[in-house]
Amino acid sequence: MSQHTGNFPDTESVDALAWLAVALVVVTGVLHVYAGVVEGRIPVALAGVGFLGAVVLFLSNVRRRLLYLVGIVYTGVQIPLWYVVKAGEFTTVGYVDKAVQVVLVALLAYLYWRGRAGSATGPGAGAAGSR
Repeated sequence: MSQHTGNFPDTESVDALAWLAVALVVVTGVLHVYAGVVEGRIPVALAGVGFLGAVVLFLSNVRRRLLYLVGIVYTGVQIPLWYVVKAGEFTTVGYVDKAVQVVLVALLAYLYWRGRAGSATGPGAGAAGSR
């Protein structure tokens, strides 16, 4: 299990797929903050802040595998919630955000699975060890 290393940002242990996940999280976070501010929906903006906070934790190397799991749930819940809350009022920004989130959930699931499979091979294995 990854622990905080004290070095921020810890980019040496982040591979290309993890960087893709970081980019997707930043995109959905920024879209949420934007939509929340424009529409005056504070919970949506706060959801965006949550995504951006997760990036800080990830780059701080704080329990990355746990962040993958939390990210799957946090993001996955937002997809049907958006459909229910925005019923009939869908926007291009919303569609783009949900597309990003679907890819993000799949990528986070893979990163979690890869880390789990890699951890079975010994110490130091996992996301960084299975590049």
